[in-house]
Order: sequence, then C-alpha cells, then structure tokens
Amino acid sequence: MEILVTGHKGYIGAVLTPMLVEAGFNVVGLDTDLFRACTFCGTLAEVAELKKDIRDVEASDLKGIDMVIHLAALSNDPLGNLNPELTYDINHRASVRLAKAAKDAGVQRFVFSSSCSNYGAAGDNLVDENSSLNPVTPYGKSKVLVEQDVSKLADDSFSPIFLRNATAYGVSPRLRFDLVLNNLVAWAMTSGLVYLKSDGSPWRPLVHVEDICRAFIAAIEAPRDAVHNQAFNVGQNQENYRIRELAEIVKETVPDCRIAYAADAGPDKRCYRADFSKVRNALPAFTPKWDARKGAQQLFDAYRTVGICLEDFEGPNFKRIDHVEKLIREGSLGSDLRWRVTASSQA
Repeated sequence: MEILVTGHKGYIGAVLTPMLVEAGFNVVGLDTDLFRACTFCGTLAEVAELKKDIRDVEASDLKGIDMVIHLAALSNDPLGNLNPELTYDINHRASVRLAKAAKDAGVQRFVFSSSCSNYGAAGDNLVDENSSLNPVTPYGKSKVLVEQDVSKLADDSFSPIFLRNATAYGVSPRLRFDLVLNNLVAWAMTSGLVYLKSDGSPWRPLVHVEDICRAFIAAIEAPRDAVHNQAFNVGQNQENYRIRELAEIVKETVPDCRIAYAADAGPDKRCYRADFSKVRNALPAFTPKWDARKGAQQLFDAYRTVGICLEDFEGPNFKRIDHVEKLIREGSLGSDLRWRVTASSQA
C-alpha cells in the first residue's frame, strides 16, 4: 500500500510518518520543509519524497499512490492571518486541486486533516459532526471550504474522509509551541508563570499528536462503508477542558509556578466542546492513549531534557509566525511563501 503524506515534516507528519512505516505502509512524503531549521528533538524518518509545493502537484505526481493523507497547510491562526488570501490559496484551493489530481490519478482514499476549530464560536454546548460550522478565522474557514468542496468529488472510486482534530498537544520532532498545552508548560518551566492570554473561560477539546496519528491509521484501515465521505471529530469526550482547567493541570505538573493572566486577557471567541462518540463507534481501532495530565508531564520532561528558554518558543526559533516572517525578511522566502533559494543552502 503506497501512501502519500503531505506535510510529512510538520508537527503531525513527523510523528505520523514513522508510525505508518512501522505499521507496514510504504510512505512517500511531500513537504517544502518550511520549518527545516526548527527541529526540536530527535530526527525525522527518512522516506521517499516528492519535493514540490502543494500548489504545484499534478495527477502525474500521484501515479501509483493508493491513498493520500493530506496534512500540509498554514497551520495556525496567526500564520493564517498573515495573509488571509494566501491562506485560502494554500489551505483551500491547493487542497481541492490536490484532491482532484488524486482522483484523476486513481487514488482510492483521501484523508483530510480538518479541525474542530470548524465549530468556532460554539459556546458551552457539545458539538458533533452534524452541528453548525461557525469558524472565526481564515484557518478555520479554509478547513470548512475544503470539506465542502472535496465532499463533492466522492464517488464509487474516490473516497474522501475528513478528520476534525481536537487541539493538538504533545512532543514531536517539529514541536509547535503555539498550541495551548505546549505553550502553557513552556511558560511555566521557563518563567515560573502559567501564562494565560485569555480569561481562561473558553472550552477546548484536546488530543495528543500520537492519538491523532492513531486516528489517521484507523481511518485508512477501516472498511470503506464505515468512513466514506464522512467527517469525524478526533478526540475523547473526557478531554474537553476550559483553558483555566489546563492551567491548573500545568501548575500541578511544573514545580514552583503560579497562574498569571496577561494584562489584556479577555474572553476568546473561539470556544467549543466537541462530542467524539461517532469516531469511537465507527473506528473501534482508534484507541487513544493520552490525556492532558500525562501530556503535560511528557512536555515538561522533554523541555527539561532539551533545555529551552523563553526566547526559544516566543521568538523565531520555534514560533511559526515569527520564523516565517524572519525568512521573508532575510529573502529566503517570498511573500508567497515559496523558497527563493535552494534547499541545500537552508539546511
């Protein structure tokens, strides 16, 4: 089984790729490696690669591929807000173009990495896959548009699946510090403050990056009728937290720290609690192994082992938006987020 993983060198992809290889799949990666200078720990799995921007992929590039797992995207709200039109170009239009190319090439299954942020400003009520979608950022809106457009391509030979991941956390070789639990643990360790940039009231469903990968593997192995052209929230019902509850978990995990709020901390309009009953019933092979408390301990242990300071995760070393803006200032990256120099000179 040949599987193309787009974004295989990103936060999720760097964890998923070796898990797929271990499970016996032949993996081909596709990634422009925008964050090649941002490896936090360990090494990335070496697999065959298609060195091409996601915006340029053709059906001929996908010959022989049985399934596509599409992770590649501008991966968070600040990065998406940098240039909303570019976000729609990469996250939406290029994703739909990729799906059409995959269908033309005879790819059987197309698994799209969507997001529970699709629900946006949902309030305190539980939302499931039939709930209204109310994204509040270009990132979230782009995910909704992909689901709507790619769903229309479904037929007897092409089967799309949409995995709406809860907010990710946990250690990866390409760690993201802009994710809420990753960020709170980093602040607590380096400054002694569990630093909240909102008032702590918003709800977030959380899921460990390894458990996201388990969901993708379950989706590609599931019977077609169980997953064809459907969306699934990825996470666990007990892993819905208010941000202030996560702060308490971090306070109990990292010694000698206290909770503090930013001077301008207020409510965050991104607020949603997700119901994960459907994925549990439809994909019994999906067996999550993490919760936020174990994840906070994993992050704390990794941060101590590697050694980090505040400037690492709040600056261009690991903060996605700062790193991209630095590459643009240096001339390595164009404003269209295409490399302006060879890969070898950036390694």
